[in-house]
Amino acid sequence: MYTQLEQRGMVDPPINVSTLRDMKESGEPIACLTAYDASYASLVDAAGIDLVLVGDSLGMVIQGHDTTVPVTVSDIIYHTKMVARGLRRAFLVADMPFMSYSDPGQALQNAVQLMQEGGAMMIKLEGGEGQIEIVEHLSRHDIPVCAHIGLKPQSVHKIGGFKVQGRDPEHARRMVDNARRLQDAGADIVLLECVPNEVGEAVRNELHVPVIGIGAGPDVDGQILVLYDILDITQGRTPKFVKNFMAGHDSPLAAIQSYVEAVRDKSYPQPEHCFS
Repeated sequence: MYTQLEQRGMVDPPINVSTLRDMKESGEPIACLTAYDASYASLVDAAGIDLVLVGDSLGMVIQGHDTTVPVTVSDIIYHTKMVARGLRRAFLVADMPFMSYSDPGQALQNAVQLMQEGGAMMIKLEGGEGQIEIVEHLSRHDIPVCAHIGLKPQSVHKIGGFKVQGRDPEHARRMVDNARRLQDAGADIVLLECVPNEVGEAVRNELHVPVIGIGAGPDVDGQILVLYDILDITQGRTPKFVKNFMAGHDSPLAAIQSYVEAVRDKSYPQPEHCFS
């Protein structure tokens, strides 16, 4: 009946927000991946992934769109339900898609749906100065939040493409400031995408909550990549920070385990995966 109490006695209990903070404090790298269905969720869980994101990247790798913009709340709920069925240990985060959090009321309603119907344990939104009020509102209602800064794919049409962020010193300074403000507003995790190594390190050092990087260099608290990218399923040009972990392995499980090991021992990312 009291599943949470029973899980405390497990040899390898499920990850939660406190676990992730403890990992940051102890310097233990956090290994994260996206997943979009129950079968792959079971694999990433078995491989030892700490955090699984049902990302709006599904719009590109599953639905075949050019951007994440067409993804809906219903799409995320559908895929989160499937992923939740495949997980036992990993912490489950679901993306808030484009224009699903334009005001606090809408954000709360959609976050509740993602948690109640989808089974998410935390929601992720593309943040910045404009989302401080949203994060504060969700936090007041005990909704765990991951704030996504740096390159924000939902804003791709506004910023003119998928570009490295924070190379300008003033822009980098504002990014660090925004990360701190989002933390102070109640964000439990900050995800940092496509920034120079020194920006990733600066944000990590500034915050007491975990900082997860995707193309943010080696000096963050954890790494996340798109599952289809590391398994060499994605065709065509891939981002600079992507590494093909299928190379040299004969199964997806072995490739994912290799990714987890590389994050843990900090052999990923290498300089060729980083921005300066």
